[in-house]
Amino acid sequence: MTNITIENLFIILFILLLLSAFFSGAETSLMSVNRYKLKHKFKTGDKSAARVHFLVANPDKTLGLILLMNNFVNILASAISTLIAIQLYGEAGVAISVIMLTIVILIFAEVTPKTFAALYPDKIAYPVSWIVYPLMKLFSPIVLIINLIAKILLRIFGVNPENVNQELLTKDEIKLIVKESSKKIPKSHEDMIVNMLDLEKVKIEDAMIPRSILVAVDINDDLKKISEEILNCKYSRIPIYRNEFNKLLGFLHKRKVIQMLISGGITKEKIISNINAPYFIPEDTSLTSQLIEFKKERKRIGFVIDEYGDVKGVVTLDDILEEIVGEYRDEEKHKGIIKIKNNIYLIEGGIQIRELNKILGWKLSENIAKTVNGYILECLENIPSKGITFEKDGFIYEMIEVSNNFVKNVKVTKK
Repeated sequence: MTNITIENLFIILFILLLLSAFFSGAETSLMSVNRYKLKHKFKTGDKSAARVHFLVANPDKTLGLILLMNNFVNILASAISTLIAIQLYGEAGVAISVIMLTIVILIFAEVTPKTFAALYPDKIAYPVSWIVYPLMKLFSPIVLIINLIAKILLRIFGVNPENVNQELLTKDEIKLIVKESSKKIPKSHEDMIVNMLDLEKVKIEDAMIPRSILVAVDINDDLKKISEEILNCKYSRIPIYRNEFNKLLGFLHKRKVIQMLISGGITKEKIISNINAPYFIPEDTSLTSQLIEFKKERKRIGFVIDEYGDVKGVVTLDDILEEIVGEYRDEEKHKGIIKIKNNIYLIEGGIQIRELNKILGWKLSENIAKTVNGYILECLENIPSKGITFEKDGFIYEMIEVSNNFVKNVKVTKK
């Protein structure tokens, strides 16, 4: 038997249960600590973060130490509880000891501390590192032997721990992290980060201004007409072409027009001499790639071309930036969307479906066509005439103006 009094045995058992709870909580908190906050603190030189970083970066050693200590105190607690039970109940106390200790360890030394540590890992991991880190140094030889045996057993079963790489986060997982951090990140910043991650998915043709709604000038027109078109244009850059749009000469900046007016007036020769050479962009270029190209080439505007070399529209640096920060220009860009009354809009056929969904919060399919006109043609499978009405996916479309096989204006009613 033992000369230790039963009161002292209860005190020893209580201390062992506290140690078991400590190591259980330490294991959960260290494995659940926020890795991104930890890396940030570690890089700023925080000493407690350095200890936690070492423990987290060496999970085999950390788990080996914690399991060693936890099993040691649990086995010792089992022996102490058996001694107590035998002194109180005799040989029958062994069974009672097993049942009671299992319940106590499960509730007070496993479930409760691990649950608490899982809820507040950052608050627990840093303080416990003050104890776990020195223990790691103290018992490192024993831990190394345990890990060596474990690795040998894993290799027997065909598992090589050294070849297991940590999986990198995908874009969707990063977006989820950002959205779940919305309480600490302003909504506007959250939207910008998510838009940046989605930028690679968006093609130039999705953000461009379609050719059908561009204001452009034919250099072969009468000078009076050319002057009126230039002076009445509300945009800072005006595409200039010869005879047909695909024969682009480039674009004319409005500030050059002011210089012409000061120096005696607008002439075709002055227009041609002040034209900036056109910069062409393939339609399937991603916005991320084009943003980099704009910076590299020091450009702010480019003409979008398809696989046949035909011009499809224009994209500017502002169009790409709006995909990140949201709309920041005035309503002029969206003059093709006129609200008649609640849920009823007059929409130009050249407006892009994607842009329409963003502005009005609709969910029209973007896989059918790029523009409203294309969407209608695909739905009807023919060219509609004025007054034709049809319904699709909870929207009623009424053709208001159709010209040259193109739906110029359509009234859309959301049911």
